[in-house]
Amino acid sequence: MKVIVVGGGIGGLCAAIALQKLGIEAIVYEAAPELKPVGAGVGLAANAIQALARLGVADAVIARGKELEALTIFDEYDNIITNQDTRSLSQKYGISNFVIHRAALHEVLAQQLKPCTLYLNKRCQRIEQQNNQVKLYFTDATHDTADLLIAADGINSIVRQQLLPDSKPRYAGYTCWRGVIENPGVKINNMISAETWAPQGRVGMAPLPGNRIYWYACINALEQDERMRQMTPSQLAAHFTGVHKPVQEILAATKSDQLIWGDINDLKPLRKFVYNRVVLLGDAAHATTPNMGQGACQAIEDAVVLGQCIAKEPSIAKALANYEKRRLYRTAKVIRMSRLLGWVSQWENPLLIKARNAIFRATPAFVTQQQMEDLYRVDF
Repeated sequence: MKVIVVGGGIGGLCAAIALQKLGIEAIVYEAAPELKPVGAGVGLAANAIQALARLGVADAVIARGKELEALTIFDEYDNIITNQDTRSLSQKYGISNFVIHRAALHEVLAQQLKPCTLYLNKRCQRIEQQNNQVKLYFTDATHDTADLLIAADGINSIVRQQLLPDSKPRYAGYTCWRGVIENPGVKINNMISAETWAPQGRVGMAPLPGNRIYWYACINALEQDERMRQMTPSQLAAHFTGVHKPVQEILAATKSDQLIWGDINDLKPLRKFVYNRVVLLGDAAHATTPNMGQGACQAIEDAVVLGQCIAKEPSIAKALANYEKRRLYRTAKVIRMSRLLGWVSQWENPLLIKARNAIFRATPAFVTQQQMEDLYRVDF
């Protein structure tokens, strides 16, 4: 069997690794002309680390990132809203609070592929299905044919758009900046992933190896707001005037070329991931807002589950049906929960903020831990 993976992101690379380990011919076509060290940080929870272990790459990934001990949310005055100690979860499920630069994760995964199975500058234009084969046409006037196509080409997937023209990204109501910088000399807790919920918006930060800090900031805005697009680091820092230290210092220390901006979008949960010999995977299937840190995690899970289904079932049709059955409900639940959490955390009304923070502070730690454990219990 020959498998083509469209998209050389985290999900696509993991899918290719899973299939190549089964002895299946798997080729990855990536639209980008080169693999640049782009992106910011990415959090990986225990479910993703378990999946990477199934792929045999967990140790290599862990060596490039940092394990943290807690997930802490603050208000604008630096008072704790909620604090989840993740050490007990890590003892039970494996590393449950891990951060790595996206480029480092991507590099580790790309190195696991067999030689000459990743092709760059190959942008998919359209697909055709006939009998039990899929034919891909690329924008460079070339084409290729496979027994199975894995569409891992992101939230704006060309393949999904052809199959489901009405499935379009939906705006979450807020826009986001990200960056990775050298610590400018500010004091942060190097063992926690921190997020601040302020009336002005939301700011998160986490330490990375090499004295670096990964940060992100979310502000309520109109979709594709030109003012947001043009905002500089100093303007972004000024927007968060009055928020506790070192939020402004970190934002202001970011250089313009280190700033990554984009609206936050997700996909309305789909009813199907499989279309004959085409299967959707990762953000192409179930793009979610980043509020639960599960986007990359769910894509990695997809890859492992797909590999397991193909390994266990001689019939490719039955294998794909099993994959769809195992992934539809779980990913839809993550999309809904993450969107809800993002909505609540972006509230601006003072009365709603006060009530929200009081409810979160009154919620017992075991309730939050149970919610996290539900994510970490995977059906591998």
